[in-house]
Amino acid sequence: MRIKLDENVGARGMQILEDGGCDVATVVAEDLCCSSDEILIEVCRAERRVLVSLDKDFSSILRFPPARYAGIVVLRLPEPLVRADIEDALRRFLDASIGEDLVGRLWIIDTRRIREFEEQERPSPD
Repeated sequence: MRIKLDENVGARGMQILEDGGCDVATVVAEDLCCSSDEILIEVCRAERRVLVSLDKDFSSILRFPPARYAGIVVLRLPEPLVRADIEDALRRFLDASIGEDLVGRLWIIDTRRIREFEEQERPSPD
């Protein structure tokens, strides 16, 4: 799976995803820090990468309709953020994503479950 890791997830998150077999690009490495949400999601769309972020704004299906993108994963975790919660959420994401195609889907991962929003038709992100 091709993933774009938002700057708010951290280097440990990258390692967990890479160890899980993902091709991970980061906002930090690509000098996209402080880019607007719209620019970041469009980069993800162009690169056909699933965005993984702690930014709750990406869970707005009106602002970011999932059908337009290769996938959006929002980690919705309690504050203050604890590294162990982020790592656990990423591991649960990896387990749940085995054999799944995230194109056109929004996954919201909290400490207990994964909720999914999927639009009726999932066109390929162009």
